[in-house]
Amino acid sequence: MVLLKSIFITAAASILLASSAIAEQMPQWEIGAGAAYIDFPDYRGSNERETYVLPIPYVIYHGDILKVDRQRVRGLLFHTEAAELDVSVNGTVPGRNNGARQGMPNLDPTFEIGPALNISLHKSESNHAQLELRLPLRSVIATDFSYLRDIGFMFQPQLNLDVQNVFDQTGWNLGMGAGPIFTDRRYNQYFYGVDASYARPDRPAYIASGGYAGSQVVAALTKRFPSYWISGFVKWDRLQGAAFEGSPLVKSKESATFGFAVSWVFAESSIKVDEDN
Repeated sequence: MVLLKSIFITAAASILLASSAIAEQMPQWEIGAGAAYIDFPDYRGSNERETYVLPIPYVIYHGDILKVDRQRVRGLLFHTEAAELDVSVNGTVPGRNNGARQGMPNLDPTFEIGPALNISLHKSESNHAQLELRLPLRSVIATDFSYLRDIGFMFQPQLNLDVQNVFDQTGWNLGMGAGPIFTDRRYNQYFYGVDASYARPDRPAYIASGGYAGSQVVAALTKRFPSYWISGFVKWDRLQGAAFEGSPLVKSKESATFGFAVSWVFAESSIKVDEDN
């Protein structure tokens, strides 16, 4: 179970610690590794937290078709100046049986994957700032690697702002995203439902419905040095008005996730390309 948690927390850290995707001359590929510190609630709505320091990979590739960065796989399906259709991935780590879930089945880690339509709303003349509307629709799979279970869908529209050299040519890049989250009944029941067999006086039975699942704001600062890359991020979740707000497993309607990562670059291509080409 420790190894399983490490794999999924590593994946979560590499997804969250994202940098700007604004065009600049970059090596065609880079390979490295590092470590991430991440502190987060057991699940959205939990009032108990976990903290980990774990290894993370660093893999960048800017091909003519396939593009892999610290944030996403880009340009696989469709790409124009105004919009692109990508593959969006995300996930959650295993949820321990904390006080709220005592005696209930463990929450297995989840893996989310699906298409994302990204629409360019504004790009500065210098290409140093870019505003996008991102519309990912992801199927969610729960697994402990001995089985796969489809637990529903998640739709997470988000306004995303990338700013390069945010502190006046210092090399620091800022990424910010904000928007609502929508999840279906199966997803909400997996995380927030309480079967009658697990009910107790302080945890009544609860059947979750689908719909609005709160909102989220994420901000990250990143900088690439000659031989290493660093990043810090913070994510703020609000569950006020969520379809499952009345679940006895929702112990906190606001929570923050934050972390820091550093990766050393072991090798890179001598060929330089524009990052968004």
